[in-house]
Amino acid sequence: MTATPGITPTIVLVGHGMVGQRFLEALAERGLTRTHRVVVLCEEPRPAYDRVQLTSYFSGRTPEDLSMTDPAFVEEHGIELRVGDPAETVDREAREVTARSGLVVAYDVLVLATGSYPFVPPVPGKDAEGCFVYRTIEDLLAIEAYAKNATTGAVVGGGLLGLEAAGALRGLGLTSHIVEFAPRLMPVQVDEGGGAALLRTIEEMGLSVHTGVGTQEIVVDPSGAVTGMKLSDGSELATDLVVFSAGVRPRDQLARDSGLAVGERGGISVDEQCRTVTDPHVFAIGECALASDGRVYGLVAPGYEQAETAAATIADDEASFTGADLSTKLKLLGVDVASFGDAHGATADCLDVVYSDSRAGLYKKLVVGRDGTLLGGILVGDAEAYGTLRAFTGSVPPVSPESLVLPAGAGAPAQLGPAALPDDAVICSCHNVTKGAIRGAVTEHSCTTVPEVKKCTRAGTGCGSCVKVLGQLVTAELEASGVEVDKGLCGCFAQTREELYEIVGALRITSFRELLDRHGREGARGGEGCEVCKPAVGSIIASLAPAIGASGYVLEGEQAALQDTNDHFLANLQRNGSYSVVPRIPGGEIAPEKLIVIGEIARDFGLYTKITGGQRIDMFGARVEQLPLIWARLVDAGFESGHAYGKSLRTVKSCVGQTWCRYGVQDSVRMAIDLELRYRGLRSPHKLKSAVSGCARECAEAQSKDFGVIATSNGWNLYVGGNGGATPRHADLLAQDLSDAELVRLIDRFLMFYIRTADRLERTSTWLERIPGGLDHVRDVVVHDSLGICGELESLMRAHVSHYRDEWAETINDPEKLARFVSFVNAPDTPDPVVGFVPERDQMKPDLPLLDIGLRRPSEDDLLEGSTRR
Repeated sequence: MTATPGITPTIVLVGHGMVGQRFLEALAERGLTRTHRVVVLCEEPRPAYDRVQLTSYFSGRTPEDLSMTDPAFVEEHGIELRVGDPAETVDREAREVTARSGLVVAYDVLVLATGSYPFVPPVPGKDAEGCFVYRTIEDLLAIEAYAKNATTGAVVGGGLLGLEAAGALRGLGLTSHIVEFAPRLMPVQVDEGGGAALLRTIEEMGLSVHTGVGTQEIVVDPSGAVTGMKLSDGSELATDLVVFSAGVRPRDQLARDSGLAVGERGGISVDEQCRTVTDPHVFAIGECALASDGRVYGLVAPGYEQAETAAATIADDEASFTGADLSTKLKLLGVDVASFGDAHGATADCLDVVYSDSRAGLYKKLVVGRDGTLLGGILVGDAEAYGTLRAFTGSVPPVSPESLVLPAGAGAPAQLGPAALPDDAVICSCHNVTKGAIRGAVTEHSCTTVPEVKKCTRAGTGCGSCVKVLGQLVTAELEASGVEVDKGLCGCFAQTREELYEIVGALRITSFRELLDRHGREGARGGEGCEVCKPAVGSIIASLAPAIGASGYVLEGEQAALQDTNDHFLANLQRNGSYSVVPRIPGGEIAPEKLIVIGEIARDFGLYTKITGGQRIDMFGARVEQLPLIWARLVDAGFESGHAYGKSLRTVKSCVGQTWCRYGVQDSVRMAIDLELRYRGLRSPHKLKSAVSGCARECAEAQSKDFGVIATSNGWNLYVGGNGGATPRHADLLAQDLSDAELVRLIDRFLMFYIRTADRLERTSTWLERIPGGLDHVRDVVVHDSLGICGELESLMRAHVSHYRDEWAETINDPEKLARFVSFVNAPDTPDPVVGFVPERDQMKPDLPLLDIGLRRPSEDDLLEGSTRR
């Protein structure tokens, strides 16, 4: 059939990815959807989704969660969106597009946003069963299905998407390999030093990396299924699943077939208005376009700018695209990686300022000019300063480059706030939003919150890496304008968490209801509270329970309704609906008899067992109704809750110390056990981790903990504010050469002062940097008692220690509490049928069903160019 245009001009968009959707939004913003008919021919079986976050599917996000297309938007603007019906041919002379369904649409303006396809190296066996690409949701579904019967996977390509693919295979339970032809991982984004830091961190995660080698052949068995790979160095790699992630190529075949000019290495040639150089009625945007500067841009931010340029040109407004910022900030396999500006130092006569800590997996390099201008940089392991540093690129920062790369705790790093940034600094590179535009949203458009500024400017709605700086700017501008900034905990309380702590303690308030009705916001009183304040207040009451006369048992009365899911069942919820059980093993020391008990329980209940990084044993796969039965056996054997589910003390790691080690100078195991038993069950704003090392060799990694202890020949050194997680931070030395009693006294004070003054969900590392005066202030309070509160802090800790009760033992001895541990209230003896398992490596793993995408099942004709499905 043929759709004949009438008086209303028609815009046809071929392709509906992220850039295509941004183009539609730009049309709507300029009013073009009211004056034009807009037809979209989409090849995939679903509308635009967030391809940048594609790997998050393996973390539980559904295709619907990833969708970027609001059906209400499509309907409101009268957009004719045809999914699963790609353009087959373009007749430029007749200005008609023919879709796969046979639909012929006449156009006045044609916009090609066909994106790119994965490059698959032309090696023998590339089309074998078990070979995949990593580009679409359908690719991920196919990989997930095939991986159920695989044990080892290999990714060809160590770039951005290759590392994400390797992480996905690892998450599916496969032994994973990465094969990269370049001498380092992520060769485009990071230099040799950054690649080395990234390599070390990734190998510590259990992935095998092969750099400097190429894939020569995919080895198959007689049935045609993958069994291995031959590499260019002559070695062979056994694998039964291969993912090709060796880069992408512009999808320009439709343009070639219609006679449009393309670049020598691909890409539809366009001018500065994104109009094709061959035909003024045809535009190309995104990864299929060869921009006027001779580059094909593979990032979403330039694609968005091209989409906006094309929409403006169609609306007869002035706009141009002459190039884009290639800065990127990502979290790959849990590792922050960022690069910006002239990251590789290509500018003549430039200088490098480098900080490297291979043990912590940190690498920071700034490239500066002779005059001090910041030209670019690379950050691996800690990209917290990315937003600020990128905004300063092209200017001379107000502080020395050295202070910009030093991590907290390793010197006196500069704290550059929003006021230091120039107004023309680009804060959001995805949408090219400057600091001046954000300030204008506050001062000229009366925006008072980050969501309002996002809606006004689009800043922070792309990759999200600028949201933290965005929040700082909004707060700073409001305060500079004399506007009172609401720093309340949530919509229910105008007070901060610290203020609520003081209210609960001073007035001895023992219930959330009383606190909300007496001190909540006017509109919140008499209500139920929210998901922010309920667990926060529940934690405060639990922390102060002995002092205010409340029950410290989190499942007691009203307290039970305040808890998050994990606390609600005293166990950690896993991705398939089962729970994990972690008994406390103080200091990592355990007798053989207790090891046998754990093994027997795991065997009898069919649990997966894993040694944790905190020197204890995690048992996965327990159904909710099995939890009390497991606890009962553990308690009978002398175990108690390890509080792995709570915002409380997790573990105190230790080395073997002087008892066994010839380098040890103190009994680190004894000290670790003493500290863990003292602070067990202590509820706090966030989880607490600790470690005790028996000598300066630091085998227990105490300097990466919230509070860490290192033995000296004269006693103990106490370090605080460390963090080894997503944002690593070395702990700061608080005091040295302490006796046992002095050490315990200072830790008591430090922990209670942190619990008293920290924000909700704030780790000690963040708290130590945020609190006015930082480490020096904390030392004055905790060591020198500058506020005169140390007696009170010690008293609160003594009360906690004397009132401690094991939550598992409390629960199994209370029939009323046991009633909650069922999958179905109306069928308490019926297990949840969704929770299933399959065998793997002599244990079991979750049997996660593939998602039903709710659309027609794609045929072979629906495969994208370059895709492989087996």
